[in-house]
Amino acid sequence: MTTLTVRRLLIDLEQPVARHWCANDAFLTAWFNALSMSFPVGEQFFLDSVRHGAKGLPPEQQTAWQAEVQGFVGQEATHRRIHALFNAQVEKHGLVNTWGPRIEERMKLLAGSDPRHHLAITAANEHFTALFAEWLLSHTDVFHNTEPRLKNLWLWHSAEESEHKCTAFDLYQALGGSQAWRMKWMRRVTVFFLTDALRQTVLNLHKDGTLWRWSTWRSAARHLLGRNGLLSSSFKPWRAYFRPDFHPNQQSSDLSNNWLSNHADQYTRVGAG
Repeated sequence: MTTLTVRRLLIDLEQPVARHWCANDAFLTAWFNALSMSFPVGEQFFLDSVRHGAKGLPPEQQTAWQAEVQGFVGQEATHRRIHALFNAQVEKHGLVNTWGPRIEERMKLLAGSDPRHHLAITAANEHFTALFAEWLLSHTDVFHNTEPRLKNLWLWHSAEESEHKCTAFDLYQALGGSQAWRMKWMRRVTVFFLTDALRQTVLNLHKDGTLWRWSTWRSAARHLLGRNGLLSSSFKPWRAYFRPDFHPNQQSSDLSNNWLSNHADQYTRVGAG
């Protein structure tokens, strides 16, 4: 079992967010805004999947899992709330969230399906977010000259995503989920996640009027596909998910632990699991 603490980040998101809040970089801002737009709906799906999936365990296992499930649900609910506040600020710049509604439409197709499918989808998404979190925690320079409250928002979220990356995966295994379906859902999630993320980013840039600027494309190439780019750096650990013996704990969470330890003054603990 993993011990998960629910934290309340000490930032004020009632205050306006600058148009190009991330290092005054149009691409990075549009990319992070796009990811955030998926979080309220996505995080709700993840916490529901884990909460409902745990009910399928035998009573004695439910007791053993109770604390971790509560911690996971608490962390994801906190992420959902704070990103809803963040989204409300960035959407004042005229941005339109089309990703969230697409997720909601796809979720309708899963109604009544085996809860293990929901957990497999959650585990796949959690692997993505853990990889992105690890990259972000090791490339904090992307937030150069970024307002501290927003930098802390993304690094805190990254640290907690890395912290709870095993929960949905382990629960899926505990319920007897198959390797075949785990890998099938990762392939599907990969297509949907990357397509949706890029689609929303392009839409954000179009609404911002910066889609066709050379600086935008240069930043995208550097931060996504460059030698130390997000996608190029994440390929090998993403591919590891398809090994039969894979487990999320095989990939380090040291950066997450270090950030949470070194920035304890940025949050309060509201519960532990």
